[in-house]
Amino acid sequence: MVFGIGNDIITDDAIGPKLTKRLKKNLNLPDIDYETAFVGGLDILEYIKNYKKVIFIDAIKTKNGIPGDVYQFSVDNFNETHNLSNIHDISFLTALKLGEEIGYTMPEEIQIIAIEIKVDMVYSDSFSPEIESRYDEIYSKVKNHLIECISGITDNLR
Repeated sequence: MVFGIGNDIITDDAIGPKLTKRLKKNLNLPDIDYETAFVGGLDILEYIKNYKKVIFIDAIKTKNGIPGDVYQFSVDNFNETHNLSNIHDISFLTALKLGEEIGYTMPEEIQIIAIEIKVDMVYSDSFSPEIESRYDEIYSKVKNHLIECISGITDNLR
């Protein structure tokens, strides 16, 4: 599953859902489900249970990051991002552990593709100029990361 996380009406925070929708339209790989949502913590579990592999696409905002840079993480080398952990909920990593403890069939592999953003608290259906100017480049990098992540395993993702 490819899961774009973010809010479609909050400037750069919409990067996850918008990229996921574009990937679905342009790639439409067999045996891959695409989801978008503005959720974090425990709410993520309902979406990802019973999948063998999940690739999250989300916004990230770091101290010295350059808007538009694309990062790739596994659960092992991941620090919580803006959306995968909701301030009103438990953290993403805690949610994954809880999912296992309550008996959900959790993904064997989780990858996170994170895009450095600039503006995340302004209502708008447009990206900041920094993200807009790099959108095609960002899409290309995310698409390549996605293809690399799913290479050779599309026949047993669900």
